[in-house]
Amino acid sequence: MATWQTLDWYDAPKYYDAVFDEGTAHEADFLEAALERFGRVEPTRGRRVRRVLEPACGSGRLVVEMARRDWRVHGFDLSQPMLDHARGELVAAGVPTRRAHLWAAAMQDFESSERFELAHCLVSTFKYLLTEADARRHLELVAEHLVPGGIYVLGFHLTDYDDTKKSRERWVAARDDFEVTCTIQGWPAERRTRTEQVRSRLVVEEGGTTRRLETVWDFRTYDAAQVKRLLRSVPALELVATYDMTFDLDDPRKLDDEQLDLVLVLRRR
Repeated sequence: MATWQTLDWYDAPKYYDAVFDEGTAHEADFLEAALERFGRVEPTRGRRVRRVLEPACGSGRLVVEMARRDWRVHGFDLSQPMLDHARGELVAAGVPTRRAHLWAAAMQDFESSERFELAHCLVSTFKYLLTEADARRHLELVAEHLVPGGIYVLGFHLTDYDDTKKSRERWVAARDDFEVTCTIQGWPAERRTRTEQVRSRLVVEEGGTTRRLETVWDFRTYDAAQVKRLLRSVPALELVATYDMTFDLDDPRKLDDEQLDLVLVLRRR
């Protein structure tokens, strides 16, 4: 039987980055097009640069991509290894330092002196906020940091409380010096506590050796009605569009329980 090493996958950012990197350019295209379609930002005299905020920016794949597109990127994360990796990726990409500012902060407790036309958080990190109060506070803080008419693109997975089966997804990614297979398994949600347990397993082939890394955590769960109730509690944001994680701007979806991959476009009133 294989032996798994317990390691927070946020402490292994280069493997995490490889797993999720494939769709980065497509996601950035979607973010820019969504702002163009749904943003209602009034031009500000003397302000020509575009600013984007990324809560829980992780390994920095979208930080680098948006900075390459001449956005001024501000991102924060609780993981210092992730932030260090993101800074290294910015240097490797030759991004001027003025285009990106990264700092350590929590999703429900952050502040910046800047105001942003665009904010985004796309890979279910929002579900790490395990209480309604923290989730609401996060949305309120994002709204405070958006200019009027700016948008927040928020992606996460809904839960089917009637599904009693385990779920599993797998990705394989290769770089010049390693290959990583990522398997994410989810257990049936607890309706009463609104939590679900998730496990990530990384099998890394590198330098002639194999490492097996495992992380287990809890997510907060949402069905469509619970999302709608949360959004009603944050009047500074209005839901203007819903998509799935194909990120196809011409294929909007309804906010219901038929589609579990959810991408919300929220606009600052």
